[in-house]
Amino acid sequence: MEMLKGKVALVTGASRGIGRGIALRLARDGAAVAVHYGSNKSAAEETVHAIREKGGTAFALAADLTAIGDIHAMFAALDAELEQRFGDNGFDILVNNAGIGQSLTIEETTEASLDEVMDIHVKAPIFVIQQALTRLRDGGRIVNLSSAVTRIAFPNLLGYSVSKGAVNTLTYVLAQQLGPRQITVNAIAPGFVETEMNADTLSDPNGRQFAAGLSTFGRWAQSSDVADIAAFLASADGRWVTGQVLDASGGSRL
Repeated sequence: MEMLKGKVALVTGASRGIGRGIALRLARDGAAVAVHYGSNKSAAEETVHAIREKGGTAFALAADLTAIGDIHAMFAALDAELEQRFGDNGFDILVNNAGIGQSLTIEETTEASLDEVMDIHVKAPIFVIQQALTRLRDGGRIVNLSSAVTRIAFPNLLGYSVSKGAVNTLTYVLAQQLGPRQITVNAIAPGFVETEMNADTLSDPNGRQFAAGLSTFGRWAQSSDVADIAAFLASADGRWVTGQVLDASGGSRL
């Protein structure tokens, strides 16, 4: 059932991991998907190919989201692509997924490391949304990727945790501001997901077992587990949900 038929989505960091899973799911539900990537062009093209192979519509956009100029250039490219394909530059769904992993305690944190994680997790979504607002149609959807570390304390993930906490606050503020336009703004907070970002933990049998044991289900999440939640929030079924941080950690540390 194509619940998103006729909709257009932009998913940042969609070449791999959770972002790829979300792009594939939104396309399966009928949305045309702009697949953003930072540097891995081949992975982005694989995502686009996977969508097109199943009859969907997708195209890739490159941008370093830590550079304001690149964000502006990405939206200029998006405008051109949408106007050519659909006759205008409006779109309906924005998923702020692009992110990095970082494992540092407060003692290990440097100015450079903190700038790095804040730039991609906080600064980038703010300025991506700023550019999106003049293009996002009324009744649209914004989905931000947060993390269960905003609820569960991991001292070795200081900068990462703080940056995702800011994502939650951004979600609340924008949900209030954009409500009159019937735009919903929500965040998804996954726990451990089996993606390349967690390759080091996955390769360590003890780390893999520890992370699986956090969930009441005793397993790691798959990107599709998170993508299905994003699809609900992006659909008409999610119209009455806004300003929420949805825990998607499989009941970790209940």
